[in-house]
Amino acid sequence: MPEQQKPSVGRIVHYVSYGTPGGEYSSQCRAAIVTGVPEGALPVVDDAHAEEWDSDAAVVDLCVLNPSGVFFNRCAQVEPEDPADLPHLGGTWHWPERV
Repeated sequence: MPEQQKPSVGRIVHYVSYGTPGGEYSSQCRAAIVTGVPEGALPVVDDAHAEEWDSDAAVVDLCVLNPSGVFFNRCAQVEPEDPADLPHLGGTWHWPERV
C-alpha cells in the first residue's frame, strides 16, 4: 500500500470478485466504498511498532457495487503490492488504476 494513501471511510477502491469455479463468470474489478477501517487494521508506520505487522496488509470493510446489486464484505485485505503482470487476486481490494 503506498504510504501517501491510507484507506478511510468513504474512499472509493476496487474490490476484486472471485468469479465462478466453472469459469462462467470471470474475476472482475468492482467499485467499492470503504465503510469501515477496523481498529488496528492499518500497518503501523513507526519502527518502534514494526514487529506488530509482518506485512503491509491493510484490512477494510467494503460496500461492493455490482451491476446486479450490492454486497458487504467485512475485513477485505489489500492486494499485495507487487502483482506486476499477474491477474488481481479475488477477494482483495486495491486503489483504482489511473487511466
